[in-house]
Amino acid sequence: MPLRFPQPLRPGDRVGVTSPSSGVPEELRARLAVAVSEVGARGYEVVTGDCMDGSGHVSAPAADRARELTAMLTDPGIRAVVPPWGGETAIDLLPLLDWDALREAEPTWLVGYSDMSTLMTPLTLLTGTATLHGNNLMDTPYRPPAGLLSWLDVVAAPRGHRFTQIPPGRHRAAGHDDWASDPGVRDLTLDTPGRWTRLDGDGDVAAEGRLIGGCIETLSNLTGSPYLDVSAFARAEAPEGLLVYVEAGGDDALEICRNLHGMRLAGFFDHANAVLVARSPGADAPSLTQHEAVLDALGSLGVPIVADVECGHVPPYLPLVNGARGRVVLTAERAELTQTLD
Repeated sequence: MPLRFPQPLRPGDRVGVTSPSSGVPEELRARLAVAVSEVGARGYEVVTGDCMDGSGHVSAPAADRARELTAMLTDPGIRAVVPPWGGETAIDLLPLLDWDALREAEPTWLVGYSDMSTLMTPLTLLTGTATLHGNNLMDTPYRPPAGLLSWLDVVAAPRGHRFTQIPPGRHRAAGHDDWASDPGVRDLTLDTPGRWTRLDGDGDVAAEGRLIGGCIETLSNLTGSPYLDVSAFARAEAPEGLLVYVEAGGDDALEICRNLHGMRLAGFFDHANAVLVARSPGADAPSLTQHEAVLDALGSLGVPIVADVECGHVPPYLPLVNGARGRVVLTAERAELTQTLD
């Protein structure tokens, strides 16, 4: 099953917006309008689906959400699909998606993070379609910090394109933008210095492999199922090995430790040449920090573990393409991640 990279978006292309998990409450509709306007300003036509209700934890019944997502991903006139944000229970869509249709359709970019990992990572593993672990629509930094891209930049890149992202050395330590009172926020608040950290020891890191990963809290629920067979994907598509990345939505250190142990036991990290771990917004435990939780679960892998990467719930956001060739470098003077869409 050869890897499939969607065609780059061009002005006039259509972008589908649907909520496979949580929808948008009325008080945040103004923020949605701003986000849609920003995508339109790039020259794209935005098509908003019916599954957008934000009054509950999901936008619509599972069958409706699965039908709308499948329809958008198999519509040759829609070149990318992005949710307003993540949510809680996208897992209920997995047995309802038309996987045969998704395999046969021309690939379309599926974008997002958090609960979207529940769908995007299996889509790459089961159909060979590259997916984009990046910003959701509502929290896209339409003016990303120097050194980083937004998902809008990545989906416009051609097959074979190589791009390097360099972390800005700052992140947001606390708080959230109040989109209800200020829906027009376009810049990220980065108030705290910080850099990538090697957790497993000293020395420089230089590792390569195909990128695959996602959100710990959601993917851990798929371990042992046919939707998260990373080992089969690695054997078929990545004989050179993988760069595995994980990020946390907010669970405390003990829960993250348990989930990472379970993912390791299920083979999620078996083919990793290195592991990238996002900076976590979750709390430390009295006897275990977030960094210690990662080491407790993954330290025995014997590969470099790079923490505090900008690929999760703590801004800024560093888009990662599931299926792309990646190269991570970390030295005392340099931190960068290069991806090749090939």
